[in-house]
Amino acid sequence: MLRSSPSTDPGDAADDAERGSAALEFILVGLVLLVPLVYLVVALGLIQEQSLGAEAGARHIARAIATAGDAEDAEERADLVLESIVQEYGLDADGVALSLSCRPAGAECPRAGATLVVTLRAAVALPLVPSVLGLDRLASVPIEAFAAHKVSRFWGSE
Repeated sequence: MLRSSPSTDPGDAADDAERGSAALEFILVGLVLLVPLVYLVVALGLIQEQSLGAEAGARHIARAIATAGDAEDAEERADLVLESIVQEYGLDADGVALSLSCRPAGAECPRAGATLVVTLRAAVALPLVPSVLGLDRLASVPIEAFAAHKVSRFWGSE
């Protein structure tokens, strides 16, 4: 049986041209698929973290106001809770909006015997979005959380 030399076999030339391209293809496809996937995981993690922060903030502020003795104490408690939630969950302090309403609707809120509804709104800036031309504001996800708490019928009384 005759053996041909590697340089004279016509099938070897095609095999040599294909050598090493699998690793290159793996790296290229890996980058194209993995980079967006990692970005998505990081972005969803930030959104989830700040959504949980907004929900916790609304719930704790509603409880702090409803259990306060009077309006001055309620405002002080709400400010302290909001400050700690912003710090703990990394919310943008300037972008957090807090609103209070009472059910049934009335002139004074909070008031004794009413159901206090606290709404906390914020926006999550997506990672790696530059602030050039306001792109960071355009590429943000709004979040909103509600919490309701019954105010004691003795609220505000001495």
